[in-house]
Amino acid sequence: MGPRRIVCLTEEPTETLYALGEQDRIVGISGFTVRPPQARKQKPKVSAFTSAKIGEILKLQPDLAIGFSDIQADIAAELVRQGVEVWISNHRSVDGIVDYVRRLGALVGAAARANDYADMLQRGLDEVRAQAAQLPQRPSVYFEEWDEPQITGIRWVSELIGIAGGDDVFPELAKESLAKQRILADGSEVVRRAPDIILGSWCGKKFRPDRVAARPGWHAIPAVRDGELHEIKSPLILQPGPAALTDGVRAIAAIIQAWASKQA
Repeated sequence: MGPRRIVCLTEEPTETLYALGEQDRIVGISGFTVRPPQARKQKPKVSAFTSAKIGEILKLQPDLAIGFSDIQADIAAELVRQGVEVWISNHRSVDGIVDYVRRLGALVGAAARANDYADMLQRGLDEVRAQAAQLPQRPSVYFEEWDEPQITGIRWVSELIGIAGGDDVFPELAKESLAKQRILADGSEVVRRAPDIILGSWCGKKFRPDRVAARPGWHAIPAVRDGELHEIKSPLILQPGPAALTDGVRAIAAIIQAWASKQA
């Protein structure tokens, strides 16, 4: 049976539960939810990412609230104090996202469907990886999650770049789970690492390639010189759920494939 009245504090549990046909369990969602689009029309929005309408959530009488990461620790603590059961996942890798789908499915009594769905997601990743293996050359890629300060990509993004056929220029920072630990102390380090492609996903605001290209010294970067600055919409890549493993990685792969075709 599992929980019957679930509040989803981020998008990935909403997208997963809809994919499993368990959307009737959802009684409230994050205001940042865009996938699936019908969720915004069907469910009340009761939270942002770092804040939540605790009173509105309590009115929904949830038997479970699902959130993500240390950033939602305060929300989780307040809900726990109000007697709400809370599950805060903290997965940061591609394998972690696939496992998250399986765990969430088991939690709502849909383990078999969740396992099938997770297997499908994995097959999709394997297909992208196989296509990338045919590339004549792998580009180096700088992924920017925020511009002021400059924050590099989190682990699952770095891994998806690798699956899509690129090499993250800051792999050592991708291992850091907290955004503050991925802040670049000096933007000139990007110049030194000379990425072939720059991907921007500024967490809810529009990526501005012109501003990136105008940074001091960045004209020397191959990606800037060749006009290889591209936006990946944040809902596709910055949520650790199915979107990143489907549309997100495919968007990265398309950019890399296009780059590779110019190198021939």
